[in-house]
Amino acid sequence: MNSRQTQAKILRIFRKIHRTTGAMLFIFFFFIAVTGILLGWKNNSNELIIPKNQQGTSVELSEWLPIDSLHKNACKILQDSIAPNISLELDRIDIRKNKGIVKFVFEKHNWEVQLDGATGDLLNLGKRYSDFIEDLHDGTILDTWFNTSTKPFKLIYTSIMGIALLLFTITGFWLWYGPKRLKKQRKRNT
Repeated sequence: MNSRQTQAKILRIFRKIHRTTGAMLFIFFFFIAVTGILLGWKNNSNELIIPKNQQGTSVELSEWLPIDSLHKNACKILQDSIAPNISLELDRIDIRKNKGIVKFVFEKHNWEVQLDGATGDLLNLGKRYSDFIEDLHDGTILDTWFNTSTKPFKLIYTSIMGIALLLFTITGFWLWYGPKRLKKQRKRNT
């Protein structure tokens, strides 16, 4: 088998790998693409995806209320504003010193309470759809549904999708470059 035939055979194999992998993982690439676009636009979505950060009255931490007082206030606001029996399980506390705010993000329902760090006043109460979108994007949603602690679904999903993207990049490049190389070789041989 000569060099040109070998290259043509490799090109056919790469085309088959590219096509098969694309067909098998289409829905996953679709989800990654759509959620990636949404996450890229989250701060420019007019608060449809994530609440806008407000500005507090002081950026001096020494003037701020203690975190436990702010947390109690956030929980009270959430219960008074949304539902008295809403879960108060906290996902994280996000301190934005340069903005003078503290954000309390709740685990089960993705509500966010933004408080002025110095006064404890409510600055914003909003739903964080970005957390759900991020969980879809990286596969964490399956670990949440199946209540896994080591996040095996996220690890498997991101590994498969990362390897597939690498495979697409390599085979896609070769599908573009291979015919050019064959054409150039054919011109040299004539």
